[in-house]
Amino acid sequence: MKKLSLVLLGLLLVAALVVTGCQKKAETAAAPAAEVTAQNINELSGTLYYWSCFTGDSKTWDEWRVGEFRKQYPNITVNMQSVPESAGVTNGQLAAAIASGNPPDVISADNYVPTYGMAGQGAFESWAPYLDAIDLKISDFLPGFQNLINFKGVPYLLPQDSNIYMLFINTDMADAAGLDYKNNPPKTMEDLEKWAAALTKKDAAGTTTTYGFLPWIDRGNDDGTLWPFMFGADMVDADKGILELTDPKCVAAFQWLKDYPKKLGIDVNVANGFTKSAGGFFSPDHPFFQGKLAMTVSGNWTTKPLRDYAPNVKYICVPIPAPAGGRYGGTTLGSNVFAIPKGSKRPDLAATFFKFTQNAAINADNFDQWRSIPCTDAEFDDVSWTKAGDPTYLLERQIANSPNSGHPALCAVSAELDTRLKQVRDAMIYDGGDPLAQLTKVQNDLQPALTKATNN
Repeated sequence: MKKLSLVLLGLLLVAALVVTGCQKKAETAAAPAAEVTAQNINELSGTLYYWSCFTGDSKTWDEWRVGEFRKQYPNITVNMQSVPESAGVTNGQLAAAIASGNPPDVISADNYVPTYGMAGQGAFESWAPYLDAIDLKISDFLPGFQNLINFKGVPYLLPQDSNIYMLFINTDMADAAGLDYKNNPPKTMEDLEKWAAALTKKDAAGTTTTYGFLPWIDRGNDDGTLWPFMFGADMVDADKGILELTDPKCVAAFQWLKDYPKKLGIDVNVANGFTKSAGGFFSPDHPFFQGKLAMTVSGNWTTKPLRDYAPNVKYICVPIPAPAGGRYGGTTLGSNVFAIPKGSKRPDLAATFFKFTQNAAINADNFDQWRSIPCTDAEFDDVSWTKAGDPTYLLERQIANSPNSGHPALCAVSAELDTRLKQVRDAMIYDGGDPLAQLTKVQNDLQPALTKATNN
């Protein structure tokens, strides 16, 4: 997630849209240019305005995908724009386009948290009128995707693919420490702490040269809900619109983050400098690549930069550890989603495009490169990693099917909630304090907005 000010800008713009324009638009919104049926979907024509979230190599792949769509649907012109900040979701650009009455017809967004928040603010059209035509049943999606797709029972977001988060272990370092990652990997928080201690190395001066594990980098940095989710906290009752941040499981997660540096003898200021100076996963300087970090929680896509930048690093992936009563065997899911902005003039073409994007051949390169996963179990069988019997991909499939996997804390204020939880996490690690008091404040600050959105 980007800067809080950008997220708030987007949400404020959408809020203004809801207050001043949504009711009017609901009354006057243009009907689809054509009724979409299974019989006529291949005969549609016109121009589809598509905002893509992708940049870099992913943009190149998306441009190829659009090119293939044009070949199959020559009567449909696609006006594709690469729009950073998750197709304008997190910087207010999409909200402004909706408010002006000139939105794109469909977007792909790679930051599902604020995108779901926009769904809760009334920014998207429902996919429901088009599901039969594209032969799609919401029930086909894995259980962990159901709460992402629906807001108040209405399907506003459709997932393209997803990422699985796992614990990556450097096996050479584990072997040297006498740790059995094949038969007895860390499963509990106590296990994780013992492994981290065994894998931490210091020089003669007492300076840490290798960290066994740091829970606040990589996925632990990007996702404020990761650890409370793994501890078993729901954080929100979506049906009632009530935040549950004072749940003992949620409090326990932040207490663990607070206590972890002390237990491991970590100087958090030194560790903070270490992590900030290290390269990201798309750099050969990442500490896991350099043998300076023995374990980390990250996504399946990490396997590609490992192949590119650190082919000599041997590793294994295992489920993220969790305490008793937590969600061991599961994960938070990181999904790319499609949405139809409010006021789209050609939602019928948007549905046609989404149907096309689900073709196995179109997704093959995406899955092959990044080990990302399909969102329905049956599609796994057509992925090259499955056919090759790849153990990491087999684990991904198991985790994706786990009832302990999902998209946590989705609600109308999910974007700001994630940001505030990251702030509490940082406070626990660097400043200390009472996690219950800080979580209570976040809950009290955000509950009024959630209540208002829930009752609208």
